[in-house]
Amino acid sequence: MMNLSTVIGITLGIVLVVGAIFLGGNAIIFLSLQSIMIVLGGTIAGTFVSFSLSDLKKIPSLLKICFTNNTIDSDSIIEVLVELAQKARREGLLTLEQDIQEIDDPFLEKGVQLVVDGTEPELVKDIMETKLAYMENRHSNGKSIFAKMGALSPAFGMIGTLIGLIQMLSQLDDPSQLGSGMAVALITTLYGAFLANLFFIPLSNKLKIKSQEEVLIRELMIEGILSIQAGENPRIIEEKLKAFLSEEAKPAENEEEQVDTGRVVGENA
Repeated sequence: MMNLSTVIGITLGIVLVVGAIFLGGNAIIFLSLQSIMIVLGGTIAGTFVSFSLSDLKKIPSLLKICFTNNTIDSDSIIEVLVELAQKARREGLLTLEQDIQEIDDPFLEKGVQLVVDGTEPELVKDIMETKLAYMENRHSNGKSIFAKMGALSPAFGMIGTLIGLIQMLSQLDDPSQLGSGMAVALITTLYGAFLANLFFIPLSNKLKIKSQEEVLIRELMIEGILSIQAGENPRIIEEKLKAFLSEEAKPAENEEEQVDTGRVVGENA
């Protein structure tokens, strides 16, 4: 399913910027092959220098994550954990072996398998947290690719501007060329800022948010698995996991409240 916020945001940004350009008159002056080569080519080249080929091969999958809604349903995960807890409490942990193959999520499947195998709770927690840390590191690498592109594109835009200025100053004997030369020089800065602020930086932030959401679900899974292993009451497990989600959401809510409070105070002042 398509992520509408990403599509709407990028589409709206392009329409508004391009529309403003057309309203200002001659839009052709904003097209410059030289500027595209410097900004886009330089950004791609700098990204290749910064990351390995194995990391760069992940860009298509990262874009897919940004443009699709593939988040894990927390309610369905809690439901699965509660069902497993009920069966384990009624028939024993070993009976969960039959349900492992039906679990769609590899992370959850691995955790339940460790419990069925009789692994010590502390070791189960260590193994699952290690897998979680590896996943976070992988997500961080993906996010940093777009963050780096967001930093490189304005820098190469400035480089293109300097190149254009040098070329313009070399033609001071022909005043008729100064205006067009300055326009071309500034276009590269425009391209760099546009790409960074509408594409690269927002996509990096989108990946960061999606990573935080997935980490939260994985932490919920670990908590649920350990509770099942401890033989806790399924209803208690369900309430604990629901509370776990609500407690994790509170910091973000508090930040919004602080922002709103700050606005009210500022307005009253």
